[in-house]
Amino acid sequence: VDMYAKCGDIVKGRNVFDMIPHKDYVSWNSMLTSYLHHGLLHEAMDIFRLMVRDGIEPDKVSISSVLARVLSLKHGRQLHGWAIRRGMEFELSVANALIVLYSKRGQLCQACFIFDQMVERDTVSWNAIISAHSRDSNGLKYFEQMQLANARPDGITFVSVLSLCANKGMVEDGERLFSLMSKEYGIKPRMEHYACMVNLYGRAGMMEEAYSMIVQEMEFEAGPTVWGALLYACYIHGNADIGEVAAQRLFELEPDNEHNFELLMRIYSKAKRAEDVERVRQMMVDRGLET
Repeated sequence: VDMYAKCGDIVKGRNVFDMIPHKDYVSWNSMLTSYLHHGLLHEAMDIFRLMVRDGIEPDKVSISSVLARVLSLKHGRQLHGWAIRRGMEFELSVANALIVLYSKRGQLCQACFIFDQMVERDTVSWNAIISAHSRDSNGLKYFEQMQLANARPDGITFVSVLSLCANKGMVEDGERLFSLMSKEYGIKPRMEHYACMVNLYGRAGMMEEAYSMIVQEMEFEAGPTVWGALLYACYIHGNADIGEVAAQRLFELEPDNEHNFELLMRIYSKAKRAEDVERVRQMMVDRGLET
């Protein structure tokens, strides 16, 4: 079953599974994870139900794997109810998956309730609840609680808190946290952290600082996420000069991404530079990007 699934032939894997006369936990779990790996959530839920009906109790790894991939709140609540009845609701991996599930579906109260009831928490737990509050100031409160609990943040933690600062226009807090990341925790900034900082400065209209972050602070070549954040900020604040630089780099990095061309045209349009708008439009035509 596992071999066929890894080779991409899920149908043959299911045929082999159906021919097994006495299915044990390993065979059921192999079929379940195969469906999950291929994104076949409906089939995975069917296997989960059949597994339980056959008297095979899924363990915390199985339940958390399914929870991590379910798309509907209805299915998530069904699995949550199943976990409660088995006394697994606050198992670390299950609770972490539930926090992510409910926060992604806008059920923050439920996510917070589960987090608050957890006896044991790891970095994944803290990251889940901080990410759940990435658009409100409570995310920083949870980050402070994480520090008080002597839990060690990782790169994912800082992506969440830096994104929060960018969303809320908290420039000083963002700068403090960016510095804290490397000086206190020894985490080297990755592409996504620089993208957060460029977004932070860009949203605040600090275009020179955003540009300097790329050309002076970064120890490696900036990717599309970083230049894209700068280009969008230039559009918001009408900075055609830096916008041209950002767009040119994006044209080289993503030559087929028509969104970058369209954004530069909007920047030129704001600046009343009609000739440049037409020039970029012609570039799109020449590259086969405009229908």
